[in-house]
Amino acid sequence: MITIPENSALILVDVQDSKVQVPLYDGEYQQKRRKFYHDNVEKVTRYFRALKNIPIIHIIELHRNDLVDFGRELDGSEGIHCLEKDSYFWEPAAPAEGEYVIPKRRYSAFFGTDLEILLRGLGVKHLFICGGMTDICVHYTAVDAHQYNYHVHVLKEACGTHSPEEVAQAALDSIEYLQTGSVISVNDLSYK
Repeated sequence: MITIPENSALILVDVQDSKVQVPLYDGEYQQKRRKFYHDNVEKVTRYFRALKNIPIIHIIELHRNDLVDFGRELDGSEGIHCLEKDSYFWEPAAPAEGEYVIPKRRYSAFFGTDLEILLRGLGVKHLFICGGMTDICVHYTAVDAHQYNYHVHVLKEACGTHSPEEVAQAALDSIEYLQTGSVISVNDLSYK
């Protein structure tokens, strides 16, 4: 069990949906993986909201409708996604009153955003991170958090991806390599 330090924040990375459905979660197996991930994100969000003294920060990937801010991102396997006109927060974990929202244009929640300014202003030292995709945006955000000297805690069951499980596990192993004990289970959460 882990006790949440007072100087912590929950970072929900790209827990969002789109009016345009990309066939990433096709098939029964992928649907089960997505449901498991969503159930755990919802559980983590409820847990941190019940604490009442921990900031909750929602990160949402948004790209301009004219595609000018994609950069090299479209050189890889991803197609056009997360356009401003189509994207919105996944309702069961959508921002509530008093919670923070940070839009981003790249994989890391730190790159080109004011996340670092917000975290410093809040006096945060520990980041509890979950969301999607485990091997992309969660991974990049956790690595940058490490580079900024935050204590990183990634809630593995509350991270989701359409990539093969071994790819997601490799990303979690990479995060664990940077900070031993940083990848934790949703079941490790406990009240003070």
